[in-house]
Amino acid sequence: MDQKARISNGVKIPGLVDLQVNGYKGVDFSSGDLTEANFVQACRGLFEAGTTAFLPTMITRSENVYKHNLPIMAAVLQREEFRGRLLGIHLEGPFISTQDGARGAHNAEWIREPDISYLQQLIEWAGDKVKLITIAAEARGAEQLARYAVGRGIAVSLGHQMAGEEDLVKLVREGAVALTHLGNGVPAVLPRHKNPIWAGLANDDLVATIITDGHHLPAPVLKTIIRTKGADRCVVISDASSLAGFGPGRYETLGHKVVLEDTGRLYDPATGYLCGSSATMLECMNHLARLSLVSRDELIAMGFYNPLKLIGLGADDVAQGRDICFDEKRDVLYLEK
Repeated sequence: MDQKARISNGVKIPGLVDLQVNGYKGVDFSSGDLTEANFVQACRGLFEAGTTAFLPTMITRSENVYKHNLPIMAAVLQREEFRGRLLGIHLEGPFISTQDGARGAHNAEWIREPDISYLQQLIEWAGDKVKLITIAAEARGAEQLARYAVGRGIAVSLGHQMAGEEDLVKLVREGAVALTHLGNGVPAVLPRHKNPIWAGLANDDLVATIITDGHHLPAPVLKTIIRTKGADRCVVISDASSLAGFGPGRYETLGHKVVLEDTGRLYDPATGYLCGSSATMLECMNHLARLSLVSRDELIAMGFYNPLKLIGLGADDVAQGRDICFDEKRDVLYLEK
């Protein structure tokens, strides 16, 4: 990497925007036990940990949980304290693949075929604050659902799917703009050539969101995605779970008994699949920075400008958070005290 293109020691960056946050420090945004108080607590904790702005994310849940949680999030989003910090809500599901591996940690019982009337209900419960939705491109009715969502000002991302090239092309025609955590949310074993990863890499119209926590994607895979898509079509996300911010141990999350290793790897020992991330956005950006795959401007774009563009916002839509600087000597981002 060109040394002149790197961030100078101690230079402030504009901030970090995370489009996929499932929880923090014991608070699960998809839990039926969510309260306004613990949601606010988790949000403040994430801001303190260096995330400037983010989309609280709900994975596939029962109707009762959606009905309980979405209004809580919508109410908090309206508070003056969170304007420009909570940018909307990301619905990761329920319109995804039921196939094992592709559905990841999502409960198959609550997965639905694309249903515009149900999406309308979710949007209503969310106070019209849904900003991003992840759906499976191959699902029956996905095209119509995407068209409706885009018409409501919601960015459509494709993920937790077994979609092929033609499926992606059809959804792009209806306004889909991204791929949710490309390289993850698929079975551990795939057909050699015809699979969602190759199809996603090859589609030049879809931005790739990528989890750069050091566990979801090995360095060669990250390099391949970034080189193929180009840094201008890549977005760093944390996929932070409710166990982000905790130390190693055995826990229960999303209905799974999981292990959090001292390396930060969070997984279900029964299946071997990862169960979200234990990293914050700052930690994910630092892992990417240390790999020396991108320049200064590319790094900033992938963690700030690109995610905002994906959901139709700009830098002026984000409120000031904690000051974040880059230490050139150590190749790390750090929070100013």
